[in-house]
Amino acid sequence: MANLYLIPTTLGDTEPGNVVPANIVETVRSLRFFIVENVRTARRYLKKLDRDIDIDALEFMELNKHTDRKQLERFLHPVLNGNDTGIISEAGCPGVADPGADVVKLAHEKDIRVIPMVGPSSILLSLMASGMNGQNFAFVGYLPIPKGERQRAIKDLERRSATEHQTQIFIEAPYRNTKLLEDILQACHDETRLCIAADITLESEYIKTQTVAQWRKGLPELHKRPAIFLLHKD
Repeated sequence: MANLYLIPTTLGDTEPGNVVPANIVETVRSLRFFIVENVRTARRYLKKLDRDIDIDALEFMELNKHTDRKQLERFLHPVLNGNDTGIISEAGCPGVADPGADVVKLAHEKDIRVIPMVGPSSILLSLMASGMNGQNFAFVGYLPIPKGERQRAIKDLERRSATEHQTQIFIEAPYRNTKLLEDILQACHDETRLCIAADITLESEYIKTQTVAQWRKGLPELHKRPAIFLLHKD
């Protein structure tokens, strides 16, 4: 049986050679079938990896939040027919905060070998740079959008961090970053530490950890910038 490769991509507009190992290019060259979140951006990424790649000879299957989960098995048809296949996320590593995880789960159920490949992860890179607890942490994804619910969720994460000594990691849609930050500053105690990590691995990268009291004196401009947030209350 063929293999399912989890192929990482960049976290933004940067040269793949800066963050993606060379062996990934070799793997990509050997594949014809790809499961992707967005065909257009996946084609562009593959062309940046190898300008000589024949994009039109490749077959793409689009898997995103609109995909009918009852149809997942069709994504594995190439693998079951003996063709190595790659999964490419919109940013970072497939299967982490990514719909590709559903296909990976099904691959294990069908005894298909899953091969994760090394690449950038905003979760791990921000945790490494935060100065927070890297032995006990939780990535909780997106918080609720309504203001009241979101503030309650933030307070709950702060309590959990204090009682379990656990770093809490979460994200937001880039155009809602400012609102999220406002809620964090309103909901959290002065001494709680907050790490803001934006544009990770890009030239405009910004990573800084301060107490909530310190952040209240001034915030970075994060509107429409990919960012990730880490919270820890000692």
